[in-house]
Amino acid sequence: MLDFKIIELSDKPWIDSLLKLSDFRGCEYCFANNMAWRRMYDTKITRYKDFYISCSESDGVYFTFPAGTGDYKDVFEEMKKYSEEKGSPLVIGSVTPDKFQLFSELFSEGSYEITADPDGWDYVYNSSDLAELRGKKYHGKRNHLKKLLAMDYSYEPLTEKDFDDCISYAVHTYNRDSAYDDRSKVCEQFAINTYFENFCELGLSGGVLRVGGKIAGFTIGERINSDTVGVHIEKAEALIDGAYPAINQMFSQSVSNEFRYINREEDLGIEGLRKAKRSYHPTFMIEKHIVKFR
Repeated sequence: MLDFKIIELSDKPWIDSLLKLSDFRGCEYCFANNMAWRRMYDTKITRYKDFYISCSESDGVYFTFPAGTGDYKDVFEEMKKYSEEKGSPLVIGSVTPDKFQLFSELFSEGSYEITADPDGWDYVYNSSDLAELRGKKYHGKRNHLKKLLAMDYSYEPLTEKDFDDCISYAVHTYNRDSAYDDRSKVCEQFAINTYFENFCELGLSGGVLRVGGKIAGFTIGERINSDTVGVHIEKAEALIDGAYPAINQMFSQSVSNEFRYINREEDLGIEGLRKAKRSYHPTFMIEKHIVKFR
C-alpha cells in the first residue's frame, strides 16, 4: 500500500524532478506551496514509481491528480486501495478537462462522476498585461497606482534583510484583521513563516514595497513550470491607496521577461477575492474538477 509521510525540505529534489516531467501549471504543483500549506490541509506525500502523489486527510482521503509519468491505471489502483483501507471512496481533485479522456479510457462509464470545483480554479494572466496595465480595462488600476507613485515609496527584490520586517508586518495585519479563531489565517501565518525560514532553499522570489521607509506590502512567488510563475502570498496595506496595484505591477515587471504567465491562484469562493482577481482580467482559468469513484 502507498506509504505517506509529511513533506519535508529534503524531499524537494525528487519532487521537483517529477513535477518537471508533467509541467502542470496549477498552483498545487509547486513544492514550496505544498510544504507551506501542509498544516492547513493535513497534506501527506509519497512517491510511487515515477509519480508524485499528495493527499489530504482532513476530511476523508482527497488526492491531487498525480504528477510524473508512467501507467496511470496502475497508480490510480494504488490510490484506490489506499482510500478503501481508510474507509473512503477514491476522490481525485485538480483534474483539468484535458484529463477527462484518460478516465474514460481507463474506467467504465458510471464507475465515477466528475464535478466542477470552481472555487479552486486558478486565475492565470499574461505577465505583460500585469506589468504594463495598458488599455481602458486597467484605467482604474492606473489611477490608484498614480497615487502611490506620488508618495515617498521604494520597491526592491525581496532579500534576507527584509524578512524580519515582512514577518512583523504580516503579524501586525493578522492581529488587526483576523478573528481569534480563524484557522485559515493561522495557517497562512504558518505558511508565511515557512516561506521566509526557507526562502533560498525553496527557490522563492519576491518583492517588498515601502512607503515612508515602512513596509507597505510584500509578495512571494515561485516558478510553477516552464512558462509560469505563481504568486503564493501578496500582502499590502489597504489603508494606502495604490499599494495593492503597486506590489502587483512591480513584481510582475520583475518576472515578465522570464515567464509568459502569472498564476495568482484561486479565490476559494470568497466574493471579495473573486472580485479582485477578476478586476485584473485573467487570460484564462485553470478549470479544476473532482473525480469521485462510486
